[in-house]
Amino acid sequence: MADRWKNTALLVIDMQKDFIREGSVMQVKGGKAIVPNVIRTVELARRRGVLVIWVVREHDPRGRDVELFRRHLYTPGKVGPTVKDTSGAELEDGLIIKEGDYKIVKTRFSAFFATHLHSFLQTSGVNKLVIAGVQTPNCIRATAFDAVAMDYPSVTVIVDTTAASTPEIHAANILDMKNVGIATPTLQEWSEDDDF
Repeated sequence: MADRWKNTALLVIDMQKDFIREGSVMQVKGGKAIVPNVIRTVELARRRGVLVIWVVREHDPRGRDVELFRRHLYTPGKVGPTVKDTSGAELEDGLIIKEGDYKIVKTRFSAFFATHLHSFLQTSGVNKLVIAGVQTPNCIRATAFDAVAMDYPSVTVIVDTTAASTPEIHAANILDMKNVGIATPTLQEWSEDDDF
């Protein structure tokens, strides 16, 4: 089993309290519902010997590394979303970085943009990606499309371990990804089928 999955990595994207918790300015409405499935996906990946990579946002307290359209959320005297070393930047309860996992910090939608993810995957012998997390039209889609553009031969987005602000937005973006050759199984399908 481990040989079958040795060239595969699971990217768990932005499953942080500021994106999941109710009342957060950055809350993804469908995020809380997928937490149990993300936990199961991580557990299954580890059993298969899949490299688990936690992709998170950690921002400067002044928001100097945040997209222009979000900088208004980082004002003096106010803690903005996913500021490094704040509780909002922590992984949601039940999600734990374990020995052998890896963590990548990003400041934009794609996990590949201005990070060392691609070189880390290459040196780790990874050419197959499985993606889970939030949110579907932004960080999930941007990462998946960049992986396709960089010719990763296998890119999978597990449909019920990803979420958006509405089911309609989620479904539309899953369809767009499927249309460019990204595999879009459910967690049940991924757990039963060795083709993903």
